[in-house]
Amino acid sequence: MALADDFQRMVDSLPPDWTHLTADLRIFDEERYIEAASLLVQVNAQPHSKYDWHWRLHAVRDFGHAAAAETVYGTLAVLDGQGIGGELVMRDARAGRYEVTQMWGRPESVRQEFRRRRGQ
Repeated sequence: MALADDFQRMVDSLPPDWTHLTADLRIFDEERYIEAASLLVQVNAQPHSKYDWHWRLHAVRDFGHAAAAETVYGTLAVLDGQGIGGELVMRDARAGRYEVTQMWGRPESVRQEFRRRRGQ
């Protein structure tokens, strides 16, 4: 299966409120590493230090400090178009949001009541 299709399958498997996705990418032909790296720079792919994996990709749904999912998909489609085959594995995904409340300077009783009401 093509890398772009694998990535789209990962995104489609996530819940509707997903925020961040981390995936590892390995190319099959290491002779094409430089060519692939020059394309993956568009999505800020991080060189990977784990055994056989070459890059770590970070994607976000709406906003954040990573590449947009659409851009990652497009870049992987370019790799597919260039005939650079590989394997893509999802490592981490984050979904949902939670309320952030400033608690600095508040007494412990307020913090405990906040946690009790929010079920945290």
